[in-house]
Amino acid sequence: MKLITCLYGGEERVGLLAAGGTLEKPAAEVVLLPYPDMNALIEAAAANPKVLDQLGEYYYIQGVPLGDVTLLAPIPRPRQDVICLGMNYQDHAKEAAQYDAEAFTKDKPAAVYFSKRVSRAGDPDGVIPSYKGLVKRLDYEAELAVIIGRTARDVKAEEAGDYVFGYTVLNDVSARDIQTGHKQWYFGKSLDGFTPLGPCILTADREAFPPALEISCKVNGEERQRSNTARLIHSIPEVIAELSAGMTLLPGTIIATGTPAGVGMGLDPPEFLKYGDVVECCIEGIGTLRSTVR
Repeated sequence: MKLITCLYGGEERVGLLAAGGTLEKPAAEVVLLPYPDMNALIEAAAANPKVLDQLGEYYYIQGVPLGDVTLLAPIPRPRQDVICLGMNYQDHAKEAAQYDAEAFTKDKPAAVYFSKRVSRAGDPDGVIPSYKGLVKRLDYEAELAVIIGRTARDVKAEEAGDYVFGYTVLNDVSARDIQTGHKQWYFGKSLDGFTPLGPCILTADREAFPPALEISCKVNGEERQRSNTARLIHSIPEVIAELSAGMTLLPGTIIATGTPAGVGMGLDPPEFLKYGDVVECCIEGIGTLRSTVR
């Protein structure tokens, strides 16, 4: 099923896309659910696994037209920093090293982890701030985001799928000049508005685990990135097992799994985002996350 967060009647609501509907058809219906926010729904499902099965009953309740709601990030206010993987597609690792060998060359085969501070996730059809005067090299990164569904600690890789609530699209917006200038990635990836998320959460029961989904990104209609999430260097089961061996992953934790080749810094010559550019990050089965640089 596809779950959304939206504005309806001036209130933030959690919704379920009615059976057979798609986010590309405004005539589709959204059934509004009795949860204050998506984090509350995820926690309810963690406490009672039957909750998601019970949501299927809402398919038979009359909803409101999708065109009558405004889509928000499915988890507008993540409870913790987003955990991210760097250079988790081989082709992107190569282009990053070519752009700045000192900043991006990996000395060991181990996964590269970092975090993004997110006070408020960017909405579908929302805005990426350009930060004129602060950022000169604004870049995009289309990524599959994994949402943890229940408390995970010391999880075995073969059991990792049992801990996944669902998936969404994340644009890991990056200020390359800040990222490389500070010799670490936190500040350059954590400016307000640098984590667009959405347009929905595809629940894990709708995909085989780990998911093998087409992922792409367009800038002003020109395709820049295309790959498949099956090409991750460090797989989702591996990542969940490794992280949970040393930290507790709480329900609602978001893990961004990395981006494929084709980001702005990887082009020859590099081509960074500018005011007015439209970025469309798309993942098969989930939808398109569209953002405009302002």
